[in-house]
Amino acid sequence: MWDFFTLRWEYKEFWRNLIRVGVESWLVVLITGTFAGMVLVVQTGHEFQKVGASGYIGGVVALALARELAPVLTAMVIAGRIGSAFTAEIGSMKITEQVDALRVMAVDPESYLAVPRTLALMFMLPILTFYSFTAGLIGGAFVAVKSLGLELVTYTESIKRLLMQKDIILSLVKGAVFGILIGVVSSYNGLETEGGAMGVGKRTTVSVVAAIISILVANYLLTLFSLVFY
Repeated sequence: MWDFFTLRWEYKEFWRNLIRVGVESWLVVLITGTFAGMVLVVQTGHEFQKVGASGYIGGVVALALARELAPVLTAMVIAGRIGSAFTAEIGSMKITEQVDALRVMAVDPESYLAVPRTLALMFMLPILTFYSFTAGLIGGAFVAVKSLGLELVTYTESIKRLLMQKDIILSLVKGAVFGILIGVVSSYNGLETEGGAMGVGKRTTVSVVAAIISILVANYLLTLFSLVFY
């Protein structure tokens, strides 16, 4: 993976996967983010109204989405959708000896297959995370206004009071780190695939599970680190 740092990688593969990760995943990210925000309002809204804290609903939802839910849920969805596909593709190339053919042609499989995919995930996950965060806020606003009878101005003013710039930055940083983890885990498992079609299936499953666990562990560590700035 040294090519990741020396910038010796395939730019065409990078752009192709950039579109694949970002453009082709927008719908599932939209659905995930929207319903996450809606559920948050449903779960917290009534309780806040009971104690007369309706003015904090929007801010609390924004903080929960920015700091945790948007980056983590988006990364998990991408790990399942894109990470599994990357592992299956590279694994299929491995068992059909296409990876060996690359080596024969003096092409490094890591620089050609792994690095462009990892970089694409690193660049697109922050964008998808912010997209999910925005969708969650809009979904939450819809439920707050329609179900709880909250004024939209009250909802938005609460967000302005509680949400800070560093919360957005933390969300984007988490997205980038999660993207790297998904790329490294999926590419590694693809290149280590053995045992025919059954081996591809097993490695794909291992890749998704390992990526999700890595995301959760990294999220905990990044959250601890972020406390220095709060």
